[in-house]
Amino acid sequence: MSKTYKLGVAKLVHDHVWGELSHWSATGRVEVVAVGEANERLRQRFAEKFPAARLYDSWEAMLAAESALDIVQIAAENSVHAEITEAAAAKGCHVISEKPMAATLEQANRMVAACEKAGVQLMVNWPTAWMPAFQELERLILSGAIGELRYFKYRSAHNGPKEIGCDETFWSWLYDEEKNGAGAFMDYCCYGSAMMARFLGLPEKVIGMRAVLAKDYPIPDDNALIDAWYKGAHCVAEASWTQVTGYVTGNPYAYGSEGALCLQGGKVHLMKPGKPLEILDPTPLEAPKRNAPEYLLHCIETGEALEGVCSAKVSRDAQEILEAGKRAADSGHVQVLPL
Repeated sequence: MSKTYKLGVAKLVHDHVWGELSHWSATGRVEVVAVGEANERLRQRFAEKFPAARLYDSWEAMLAAESALDIVQIAAENSVHAEITEAAAAKGCHVISEKPMAATLEQANRMVAACEKAGVQLMVNWPTAWMPAFQELERLILSGAIGELRYFKYRSAHNGPKEIGCDETFWSWLYDEEKNGAGAFMDYCCYGSAMMARFLGLPEKVIGMRAVLAKDYPIPDDNALIDAWYKGAHCVAEASWTQVTGYVTGNPYAYGSEGALCLQGGKVHLMKPGKPLEILDPTPLEAPKRNAPEYLLHCIETGEALEGVCSAKVSRDAQEILEAGKRAADSGHVQVLPL
C-alpha cells in the first residue's frame, strides 16, 4: 500500500495556492492536515475546503506543533521562502514553493543549502511547466530540433495584479519591494529567466531595465526587461503589468542555427529553412508531469532528481539572472556573472 503523505501549508497569500491545493487533493495520497496563516479570512476559506485540518495563526506555530508533516507547501511572500524552507527542512520535510524561488539570490542559496543538508526535495512551482505547449517547446529545443539555440525571448504580461482581480492579500505584497524583490520585474521577468537558465544555464553578462511607466499608485515598477548574453546566444525576459490585452504575437519564441519555434494559440509553430511552416499540436500531458504535486510525489517516491525549470538548480540560476538584471537596472551598469 502506498504511503499517505501529510501536508502542511505555510501561508495562503499567494493566489496560486488554491489551485495547488486542488492538485494535492486529487493525488489521493496526500492528507492536507494543517495551515499556518495570520489572515482570518484566508484561514476560514481554507477551513471550508479542508474542515478536518488544524488552523494556526502563523507558519511558525504550525511547524512547531505539527511533528508528523512530510511536505510543506509554501504560499508566502517571496522574502520569507528561505526562512520557511530552513525551518521545514530542519524537521525533515520536503518543500515546494511558488515561483520565483525567493526575493534575493542570498535567500535562494539558503534554500538550496538547507534542503541539501537535510536530504529533502526542494521544488519551485512554475505554472508554465505544466502547460502542454511549453513542454513541447522544451522537448524540441533540448532535442536540437532547431539546432543550437541562438536567441530566446519570453514576455510575461497582464494589466496588473490589482486590475486583473488578484486578492488584496496577494497584490499588497507584490507591490512591496522588500517582500516581492521588485515589482513586475520579479513577478514576471522570472519566467523568462527560468527558461533561459533551463536551456543555457547562467549567462556571461546581463543588462536590465525597470520603471513605473503607467500606474498612478506606489509600486516598485510596472514594466521591466532583462537582456542576457551567452557565448553564442542572446536571451530576453520581458515583464509588464500594463498590458490590457492578450498576446498578439507568438510567445515565447526561439531562433536556432537550424530553425525557429514559437508558441501561439496553444500550438507549436516550427519553421525550417526552405520548408513551409509546421503547426504542431503538443503532446498531451502525461503522468507524472501533469502538475507540481504529482511530480514532486513521484520524485520523493522514486528518488529521481527533479528536472526542468522546477528543479532547485534551474530556479536558483534563474534567481541569479534576476539579481543581475535588477542590479543592472538600478545601477545602469552591465553585470558580469557569476555574481
